[in-house]
Amino acid sequence: MRPTRRRTRLLLAASVAVAALAVPLGVHVASGADSGTRAEPPKPEPAGSECRTTIEGSRVVAYCHNPYPSTDLVQLHTECVRWWDVDADGAAVEVAPGRTVRLEDRCWKEIATAWVSHRPAPV
Repeated sequence: MRPTRRRTRLLLAASVAVAALAVPLGVHVASGADSGTRAEPPKPEPAGSECRTTIEGSRVVAYCHNPYPSTDLVQLHTECVRWWDVDADGAAVEVAPGRTVRLEDRCWKEIATAWVSHRPAPV
């Protein structure tokens, strides 16, 4: 009877070893790691207005056109050359799809820089 017990123990040990190797492989396959298909992140819709800024002396004018289907918020920022001249951040203005807006500001003397910032309008 000894050889039968030995065979039974070996068969039981082999079954446990096969189960120990098969469980992680089953979990790996079930998680889809070997499926070959990767979920692509969604591509964001194009958004944002196209702005043209013109500086003439102490005045700045920006025209912003929104060619996209989502509303954009634009804001004109102006930095003046003189230290005593107040830099300004204009109010945010909504640019609806297919619309153009005009933003303007001025300094007492010369303008150092001016730019327009964008952000999506709240839904």
